[in-house]
Amino acid sequence: MTIAQPAFATCDLCDAHKSDTSDGFRVFPPVFQHYGQKQKFAGPVSTVKCFEDNTLVKQAVDSPGQGRVLVVDGGGSLRKALVGGNLAAAAARNGWAGLVVWGCVRDVAELNAEPIGIRALGLMPLPTEKRGQGQIEVDVDIAGVRVRPGDWLYADADGVVISTLPMHS
Repeated sequence: MTIAQPAFATCDLCDAHKSDTSDGFRVFPPVFQHYGQKQKFAGPVSTVKCFEDNTLVKQAVDSPGQGRVLVVDGGGSLRKALVGGNLAAAAARNGWAGLVVWGCVRDVAELNAEPIGIRALGLMPLPTEKRGQGQIEVDVDIAGVRVRPGDWLYADADGVVISTLPMHS
C-alpha cells in the first residue's frame, strides 16, 4: 500500500520555524542512521515505549499504519534490535510511512529492500526478549526531544523534525 507523501524539506521547515519558541516545532539531534528504501517520509506519529522487548512494536506494525510514522522509544539501548526484516516488511505491507527507533535494528539487507523509511541508532544482530512489556500511545523522549502521539514527523536526508501541527514547505 503506497501512501502519498507531502512535499517538504526539513531545512526549509527549520528555516521557517527557526525562531519558534513555542515548543510546537522540535528537531532531533543528528544521531540516526538511515535504512529502508525511502530516504524521505512524513506522517502523524504513533508511539511505542519499550526496553529490549519488541512485542508491542510487532503489534503496531501488524496493524494498519494509515500513513503514520511509528516512533519507538527503546531507551537508546544498543544491546538488542527492536526492528528487523520481518517487522519492517509488515510495516511496509500495512501502510506505515516510516519507523524511527531510539535503539537498534537488524537484518540490514532486508530493511534496505523494503519500501519504507527507517531511522535508528545503529545495527545490532541480537534480537529482543519477548516479555510483553511496554506502553503504546504515550509521550516519549527521543534523544532529549519530546514526542507525543498525534505529532507530525518529517524525515529526509538532512534530518528529522517534529511538529505539533502538519506542515508543508
